[in-house]
Formats: sequence, C-alpha cells, structure tokens
Amino acid sequence: MKVKLITPDAAHAEAWGRALRSESAVALTIVERPMREVNAIVNGSRPDLLVVETPTPEDFLALEQLAGTHPEVDILLVAPEQNPEFLLRAMRAGVREVLPAPASSDALLAALRRLLRKQQGSAGLPQPAARHGELLALVSCKGGSGATFVAANLAHLLAAGGQRRVALIDMNLQFGDAALFLSSQTPPSHVADVARNIARLDAELLRSAMNEVTPGLWVLAAPEDPAQAADVTPAQVRAILQQAQESFDYVVVDLGRSLSSLTLQVLDLADQVHAVLQLTLPFIRDGKRMRDVFRSLDYPADKIHWIVNRHHKDGQFSVDDLKRTLGIGQVITLPNHYEAVAAAVNQGMPVEAIAPTSSIARALRDLAERIAPPPAAAAPRGWLSGLFRGASA
Repeated sequence: MKVKLITPDAAHAEAWGRALRSESAVALTIVERPMREVNAIVNGSRPDLLVVETPTPEDFLALEQLAGTHPEVDILLVAPEQNPEFLLRAMRAGVREVLPAPASSDALLAALRRLLRKQQGSAGLPQPAARHGELLALVSCKGGSGATFVAANLAHLLAAGGQRRVALIDMNLQFGDAALFLSSQTPPSHVADVARNIARLDAELLRSAMNEVTPGLWVLAAPEDPAQAADVTPAQVRAILQQAQESFDYVVVDLGRSLSSLTLQVLDLADQVHAVLQLTLPFIRDGKRMRDVFRSLDYPADKIHWIVNRHHKDGQFSVDDLKRTLGIGQVITLPNHYEAVAAAVNQGMPVEAIAPTSSIARALRDLAERIAPPPAAAAPRGWLSGLFRGASA
C-alpha cells in the first residue's frame, strides 16, 4: 500500500513515520508541510492512502478540495475537532476514519491496520479475535423514535427463551436506559467500567458486568453518570464488542441519536444497521441525513435496514413516500400500539411478556424471525454457555 503522510509538525512526521514504516505492506512518503500548502498528491504515483493532520480550518478546507479531486484515495484524518458536525463533514469528504489530535503513534498504527484489513485481507497482519456472534446496531434517526424499545424487545426475542445467547449493549453512553426496558435489576457495572478495565477484558469480566434479565439475554448498561462517557474510547468500544461477539450468538447495540467517533466505530463493526424513524416530516428529514451518512461511509445497501416505528396507515405520509424521498427499497413497519408499549415500558418488561397477542408483539416477532429463524430445539450448551449462566443458577 502506498501511503502519503502530510503533517506540518516535524515531531509527528518522525514518530508517525516510524510507526507507519513498521508495517511491511506500507510504502511511505512524508510531506512535512501544512495541508493548505500542498498543491497535489499525485507526483508520478498516486497513493492508496493519505494520512493527514489538519490543525486549522484552512487545512481541513484544503483537504476537502483535494478529496473532491481524488475520490479514489482513502483518507485517515488527525484533527482537533470531534463534534458531530465536523465528523459528518469529514465523512462526506471521503474520510475513512478520524483520530482526535494529538494522536499517538499506536492509535495511528491501529487505524492503519484496520484499513489494511479492509483493503488487503490478512496481508500478514495480526487478525482480530475470531468472530461468532452477529452484531446488530440500532440507531435512531431522530430522538424519540423508539429505537431503544425496539432494541430491547428485539434482543429479548432473539434469545428465544434461553435457546440463544444474546447481549444487549447500551452505547447511548450519556443518557442510555435500555436496561430499564427489560428489568428493574440494578446493573452490576456498565460500559465505562468495562472500558477502564479493558486490559483485563475476557469473557468472565464481561459477564460479571452484565445482568441476565431474561433467560439467555444479558445486558451491559450505560453508565449512570453521563460524565463517564467522555472516558470511553473507540478502541475500547471495539474491544468490548469483539469480546461480546466471541461470547454471544447475537449482540444488539442501542446507539441512541448522536454521531461520534464511538458511534462510527459501532456502525463500522455492525453486520446489520437498523435505522429507526417515524413517518413525520422531522423524522423523514433526519432520515435523509442518516442515509447520506451511510452512503458517505460506503456501506453496502444490504447492511442497512429501515424501520418505521409507531406506524399507522392513516398518517399524512406513507411508506411509499418515505421510500421515494430516501431512495430506498424495503421498509419494515412496526404498528402504533400505545397501550401495549406503555404497559411494557412502565413495568420494565418485554412487550412479549405483557401483551403477547398485541399487534406490536406480533410485528416484533416477525422482525426477530427475519433476522434469525426460530430455533427448532434447544442447542447443546458448552462450557462458555455454562460460564454465562452460572451467575443465575
């Protein structure tokens, strides 16, 4: 892989250059100048990857202009800004990953390896732990969509009464309350605690941080204190999710609404992304924005699934209106059944347990069966299953 590093900082050029050259698959060129002073990236040989530091808005503007001229070149960006608006702008410019400045050499090298794995397969690089469980990310196109309700109840149904092992992980780190949709139990720990102990993370540590709220369904809660969310890094999120995939058949992640480097990490790792919205103008508008994000990330169409929650046929906008506006195909609908949903939420129980014959319970069962056909019989349990059920025995 041909890599060009552009940075105005001599110390960064030396340290990052040393790290990047440690990969035998990399042929590195270093340009020690501000991005705004770089007029071209093609000097006889087009790079496959640009690693760019943009400490000023002028540098980032120059990067946007260059990316528009060379859309075939992948970009890894190091920048001080990390707010959602900037991240979205970076994605639209074709940036594959944004690292917060100042980035360490280890963080830069890890990001490079992720890109190499995507582009070149193994290429002699260390591979991540073997994956087993399917990762499903639920993201709300706008606050109040009901995505957390859908995530919690979908996870419950996928567990199939204990016939599968399912993890529900609340990655709405500042205001997440997914655990309350399923149980009144006090979580033994939360995502931020696990992140602080990431060096010791294994199946047993992860299980000790979770509650088994219904047979086969384990929940890792968001931190109670929103301030703790600031301490969680994308690398820690990645490690937690990969460990969960080793330990569970399905991992359901409730992402909430905000776009951040943590959110993008989950979306990148997900096998399926379920975007939840409603058929009102504000939701449809934000649905278009979310669609643009997915497209800027080059996600394949079959990775994205659109869910219309609280659907009723007499609304001002139809499912066909949504399809035309977003330019999408299939849409999943969940009916508006306020009484059943309110009863389930207020009692902290799955709607399947409160109102199994309700229209919303039937629709959620259909959704779960689309993802995973009902198991014919309980699968034999191995040592790992015993480990995860031992605490509730």
